[in-house]
Amino acid sequence: MIRDIVFSPLVPLPVLIALAGLVTALVIFAAWRGLSGWALRAVAALGIVAALAGPSLKEETREPLSDIVFLVIDESASQDLADRPAQIMQARAALEARITALPNVELREITLADAPDNQGTLLMTALSEAMADEPRGRLAGAVLLSDGQLHDVDLAPDFPAPVHLMLTGTPEDWDRRLVIESAPSFAIMGEEVTLKLRVEDQGAAPEDMTTSSILISIDGDAPMRFTIPVGRSIDLPLVLPHGGMNVIQFTLPEAEGELTTRNNSAMVQINGVRDRLRVLLVSGEPHNGERTWRNLLKSDPSVDLVHFTILRPPSKQDGVPVTELSLIAFPTRELFMEKVDDFDLIIFDRYKLRGILPASYLDNIARYVEQGGAVLFAAGPDFASADSLYRSPLARIIPATPTGRVIEAPYRPRLTDLGARHPVTEGLGGLQFADDEPAWGRWFRQVELEPEDQAETVMSGIDGRPLLVLDRVGEGRVAVLGSDHAWLWTRGVEGGGPQLELLRRLAHWMMKEPELEEEALTATAEGNTLTITRRSLTEGARSVTVEAPDGTVTEVPMEEVAPGRHMAEVTGGEMGLYRLSEGDQSAVMVLGPSAPREFEETIATGDKLSPVIKARSGGVFALSDGVPRLRLVEEGRVAAGRGWFGITPREAYVTQSTRLTALLPGWLWLVLLAGLSVAAWLREGRR
Repeated sequence: MIRDIVFSPLVPLPVLIALAGLVTALVIFAAWRGLSGWALRAVAALGIVAALAGPSLKEETREPLSDIVFLVIDESASQDLADRPAQIMQARAALEARITALPNVELREITLADAPDNQGTLLMTALSEAMADEPRGRLAGAVLLSDGQLHDVDLAPDFPAPVHLMLTGTPEDWDRRLVIESAPSFAIMGEEVTLKLRVEDQGAAPEDMTTSSILISIDGDAPMRFTIPVGRSIDLPLVLPHGGMNVIQFTLPEAEGELTTRNNSAMVQINGVRDRLRVLLVSGEPHNGERTWRNLLKSDPSVDLVHFTILRPPSKQDGVPVTELSLIAFPTRELFMEKVDDFDLIIFDRYKLRGILPASYLDNIARYVEQGGAVLFAAGPDFASADSLYRSPLARIIPATPTGRVIEAPYRPRLTDLGARHPVTEGLGGLQFADDEPAWGRWFRQVELEPEDQAETVMSGIDGRPLLVLDRVGEGRVAVLGSDHAWLWTRGVEGGGPQLELLRRLAHWMMKEPELEEEALTATAEGNTLTITRRSLTEGARSVTVEAPDGTVTEVPMEEVAPGRHMAEVTGGEMGLYRLSEGDQSAVMVLGPSAPREFEETIATGDKLSPVIKARSGGVFALSDGVPRLRLVEEGRVAAGRGWFGITPREAYVTQSTRLTALLPGWLWLVLLAGLSVAAWLREGRR
């Protein structure tokens, strides 16, 4: 039971203070003048002030509360390095024993792992959350068992007691790390791009290791080995080998004695794009569909278009002087012989043999396709005539033979079974299957074609006859559209159709854009989930082989979500490079950062937490020197020294009951004050 004297003034406190001041002044004046009985009157006056102050005796019954000490144990990934797990286990046991041995002290243990979404070690967040569940008046101290590498030091709470750090690791620890300082997200095909990287050593690294080997691999291919300096930024020039996503992996071989190789790798994803797509459009006599091609190609800002139109064949004799036909001669030789390889795509739109382009020019175009070029034939009636381009050296690359018949009849273009799976026509106009009825306008002319055995017919016309035929010739690609009525869709005849989308896809497939490859295995990463897509022209169940960064191989079944498209989702348990394979297709994808934030800095240090600990009178102790002793220190005193750390007892309690009793009853106050006043009067009268 605790007893104490408390006051409950019977008058407002300012009045009581003024009255006390007045009494004090009168007593001092009386004493100075030497008035008789001044001492008794002073006592009586002070007694009146005391009575008005309302003194009472307060009796409390209290139940003492135990002090609380937090032990925050960092079990993030960096704490698994070297002998740190053994240090943590030994220190944890010793601290538990020493803290729990103290009287009236409770231990609260908080264990934290890596934060989600690669946030690293959130040590201060864990301490703040633990504080929120306990009364501040009971907190006697906090002990952090960690390597000191945290990522939320700015969120340190206002802890009301000493905070100490027990540091894992040893002074001899060192680690090597690969840092990508800058890398572009995309690069122009054929142009050199520069990456900046640095190899840095942390901790007590050997002084004689001034260089390091580095392995560079693109899309999981065999790595190339180079030697680079340590501790200095270097520029790495690079030309992307293909369009689309390029995954470049940099790896440092493990050095003897370094803590971990988890930060020895880095991956960069660079999207290879074309600077400008160069297209040569060769038109025959002007017709309604010519503007459709021109508008399509001119509307794409990534396309450079050269349009070559035969307006006046040599056979036309109308008496116009040659000097008045044009200002300059059209550079046909330069286009079709010298500069043809500069084009990504050549389109022959209703062109026929008219003596303008010699056979050598056309043979050069065939050679251009065989070496990787692309040619599209938009066939009109002339394609089935004696002047057809099929009657030229181009015949060896054309995948469909004209029978010589031109059918003039209305029909609605449709997808073939293969076309429902081919990326050029897959889902065209919202169609998912070949037997879906397209709500498209009709065309009214078709050149009858007989496709080569290896050619792919993706659209059909009258009575199922081939309408759009695709083929690969050598390294290049060729397409034949057996009608010149695609422009009817653009004009909206009978509702029109997806003409622009069809021609755009066709042009980009011929220019080998990666997203339109028939056989492809691709993946995208979001969070810790890989979404894998397999596109193929063949049918059948499929499964993808996934190799995780740690070498674990898993076979994952794929679900067919659309004709020719299978998908699967894989939840990765580890961040890094995943290798995917299905049939003859392979791909690589990076899940999360190649080196998690937890491994950016692995050398144990108290520097980050030092301001927080110093402000709370704590200390930093290396566990390699042993676990320090524990002491009790008074509040406000230094709580750390050589070989010891301290906690502050808070002496918190809960009041169970309270009783107030007047210090003197009212009648006794009256008797005492009256007696003093009479005594003072008698003293003055006797004098």
